[in-house]
Amino acid sequence: MRLARHELRQGRTALLVWAAAISFLMAVCVLLYPEMEGDMGELGDMFSSMGSFSEAFGMDQVNFGTLEGFYAVECGNILGLGGAFYAALCAVTMLEKEERGHTAEFLLAHPISRRRILLEKLAASLAQVALLNGAVLAVSLAALAGIGNEVPWKGILLVHLAYFLLQAELVGVCFGISAFLRRGGMGIGLGIAAVLYFLQIIANLSQEAGFLKYITPFGYADGTKIVADGSLDLGLVALGMLYGLLGALAADWEYGRKDIQG
Repeated sequence: MRLARHELRQGRTALLVWAAAISFLMAVCVLLYPEMEGDMGELGDMFSSMGSFSEAFGMDQVNFGTLEGFYAVECGNILGLGGAFYAALCAVTMLEKEERGHTAEFLLAHPISRRRILLEKLAASLAQVALLNGAVLAVSLAALAGIGNEVPWKGILLVHLAYFLLQAELVGVCFGISAFLRRGGMGIGLGIAAVLYFLQIIANLSQEAGFLKYITPFGYADGTKIVADGSLDLGLVALGMLYGLLGALAADWEYGRKDIQG
């Protein structure tokens, strides 16, 4: 796993920056809750009755005035978008950067198969996502324990699990796309994450667009729905993991046959 360790070392600065930024914003939101708790009842009623806006962000499904509802909406959006952007960027540049940086020839000169290169780079991407989520979860739990409120641990842990699965799916999909690219991966990765996020908003707004939840991982990683139901939609989770697996298989197929320019 020498290549995987090299990728982890190479990406440690980006990992630390993203983990610190997301963790900081999550902690700030949690620590602000006790100061706002007295006004949350009125805010919750207001937010839940804002029509399409409430439906778009799922605020009609939870009580925004509770810690669980507040966490699902505010912290869920921070982790959902921030984590999705990081996972997409991490995976979509993992293969194309070798050609963009003209290091592919050096890498392929080593006695290691292309499939082994793929597996170790994919493992490094998943490990970075896991480390990010572990750091964010630790900071969030510390902040929750420090505010003195009764914490609905089940709902909050399910929210974190859902967003980790979302990021794992994005790693697989974007890793597959990376195998077809020679440059320009960062913009594509950010675009994919943003489009998938807005597809979920559209699905929430219109029943006719409900089929979009079968396309976007935000369909099962919707913090408000998870808190309201008290569980994950395992069917959508399985479909999302299938998309991630297909992305990884696409990477194996393309990377094994392409003419790599070093």
